[in-house]
Amino acid sequence: MPSRPAVVLLVCFLLLAGAVVARIQAGGPIEDVPQGAGEGNRGLFKNPIVEIRAQRAAAGVVVGGALAVAGVMLQCLFRNPLASPDLLGMASGAGLGVMAAAYVGFRTTSAVSEVGLGATGPPALFGALAALGLTYLFSQRRGFIDPPSLLLVGVIVGVMAASLTQFIQYLMPDRGMSAGRWLLGAIGDDISWRQSAMVGAVVVAVAIVTGRLGPWMDAATLGDDEARSVGVRLGWLRSWLFTGSAVLAASAVVLAGPIAFVGLICPHLVRLAAGPSHRALIVGSAMAGGALVVWADTMVRTIELPSGRLPISVLTSLIGGPLLIVILRRREPLA
Repeated sequence: MPSRPAVVLLVCFLLLAGAVVARIQAGGPIEDVPQGAGEGNRGLFKNPIVEIRAQRAAAGVVVGGALAVAGVMLQCLFRNPLASPDLLGMASGAGLGVMAAAYVGFRTTSAVSEVGLGATGPPALFGALAALGLTYLFSQRRGFIDPPSLLLVGVIVGVMAASLTQFIQYLMPDRGMSAGRWLLGAIGDDISWRQSAMVGAVVVAVAIVTGRLGPWMDAATLGDDEARSVGVRLGWLRSWLFTGSAVLAASAVVLAGPIAFVGLICPHLVRLAAGPSHRALIVGSAMAGGALVVWADTMVRTIELPSGRLPISVLTSLIGGPLLIVILRRREPLA
């Protein structure tokens, strides 16, 4: 009989596969799209409309997986089930880094459309690291992380970063408004296979290394003494979780802007279903995160509004907000 984690991973995979198929079909069945429109297209599909849908699905998988795995890493680092890239200010910090880079000279209307990943990646990573560092610094009391302060300081850092981002956007009337939708969390039609593959390679590499550290992470959630007793190098592990989560958060923001609650929802639900083992948690959360973002992107593409498409973050926030309230009321331990 399959183990519970194996069943959960299978369910997550099926949800992800279903999300990708639904995203490619969104906007009408594939067979209804004129095939003659594909001449001259050099993508993976003959039909350019299908090509764009598949590109967006791939980007959604990468973004959702990055945010979910970053959430797993942060929750282990702080031993707090509420830790996530958006609640600790990392997503807003990465967005601030990208907008600051745009202000000082990079001409960009979205994160990657014109200047490429090489120009936006380092500022996003710096912003994510700076936000997480400030949250970590100001949430300490007598050398220890205070859980209530962690969430409060993270929210404050995120709000301040978002305010600075809006200020920079105001200073760039010619380009700032065009970046507004990206700042609310959106997967653009201009994302290419190459961009998704580059970010995806980073996400997979970080996830693999983190997965190999799964037993160390299991021990670390039990306490410092327990972890040291089984040979865990806590300093190295925390440094990796700190840096790796920032890399993942920055990677997601570069592609799709700050998307809220993915790093909170998916690890929490997968942990409840599969148990506390971090190896299963990382794989399951990555697939669940990809499925959530792709499903959300599918929904915003099918909901027609007079003012345009909804940002993905609107839907994820509607799901994550109530879940956050439930978690706060239950105040469950991490393991």
